Amino acid sequence: MTKIQKIGLFGFGCVGQGLYDVLANSRGIKASIEKICVKDRNKKRKLPASYFTFEKDEVLNNPEIDLIVELIDNADEAFEIVATALKQGKNVVTANKKMVAQHLEELVELQHEHQVSLLYEASCCGSIPIIRTLEEYYDNELLYAVSGIFNGSSNYILSKIFNENLDYDLALKQAQDLGFAETDPTLDVGGFDPKYKLIIIAAHAFGLFLNPDTIFNVGIQNLSKYDIQYAREKDYKIKLVPHVSKVDEATVTLFVMPQFISRTHPLYNVDNEYNGVIVEAAFSEKQFFSGKGAGGYPTGSAVLSDISALTYGYKYEYKKHLQHIEVNSTNNIEVEVYLRYSNKELLKKLQFESISEKFIAQNFKYVIGYVRLDHLLQHIQEIREFDAFLVSTGNFQASAATPASVRETATEEFELI
Repeated sequence: MTKIQKIGLFGFGCVGQGLYDVLANSRGIKASIEKICVKDRNKKRKLPASYFTFEKDEVLNNPEIDLIVELIDNADEAFEIVATALKQGKNVVTANKKMVAQHLEELVELQHEHQVSLLYEASCCGSIPIIRTLEEYYDNELLYAVSGIFNGSSNYILSKIFNENLDYDLALKQAQDLGFAETDPTLDVGGFDPKYKLIIIAAHAFGLFLNPDTIFNVGIQNLSKYDIQYAREKDYKIKLVPHVSKVDEATVTLFVMPQFISRTHPLYNVDNEYNGVIVEAAFSEKQFFSGKGAGGYPTGSAVLSDISALTYGYKYEYKKHLQHIEVNSTNNIEVEVYLRYSNKELLKKLQFESISEKFIAQNFKYVIGYVRLDHLLQHIQEIREFDAFLVSTGNFQASAATPASVRETATEEFELI
């Protein structure tokens, strides 16, 4: 066991305060917070002023501080802090999923170059130890897929809508009042937060370092009463589900979108701020993990777990990446989706491969069919900005080059809608 860890903390918001409380009430851990760097000079805080500084170098350049814990919102500033700390030979714990996802390959190189450790369990799925589980339990397992509910904020909103009949705006306000969602909730409800988490999980599950811009993500902000009505008529709930799955032995696909969830699905009763992760593998088969995914204490407990691991010299080994098994990502698949729309020009652009169901009413139009994921990614801005809502049925398949005549026939059907 190493010496007592002296912590330099960046950020004292919901998670930072949660960490302080969790650490103060934990037994046996050999760590203490020495200094906390914050921005707002006027904000009242529950700790004495002597704990705080407004100068990052006072923390980063302090030779007595062994460990940097980064818990701020700004991903660019977080990367500067984390990279500087690693270069100075300090271990780092972070909860910033956007920063890790955008810079993961570079951060891995910095760890190896400077012989230090960067841990980020708190960046994915709150209190569920999914990264450590993938690194250790599934290190040599043949994985097929990882999916689930990775964002407690959006899940809280959807739970209030489907379980308590709240409208979207009121459910969002409740999530914001409880600290589950930010004043600008775009990262959560737009599906960006779970996309960053999915990229991190894909690195530990399949050894891939991916650019977030190559991954399709849409969220729940365009959810309407018609979509809710449709789901209820079919006895579904809607959940925001990120998904990484093998298409064949050498290829995986990744996407984030709302999904219809039936009563028999493991995610059906994962409600409020809880997360749920499903791991499918060849030998251990399907396993399900659940825990709180939002809030200061659940996330603080994940940070504390990383701090504790560092007292024992723990490092991620990136085992799947170092196995040098050739695995690539692809958007060349067909996904079955429900699309509620108002502008049929969007349908033409998406070029559905096939259509199994369509409906038209004065204020409500939808189609269900297979569409290529690369077409969805190509027109992602139109999907977000048009009056449209996209939901996966949970079915997808490797893309077979559908003859143009078949696609034209499918498109012609829309001329009547």
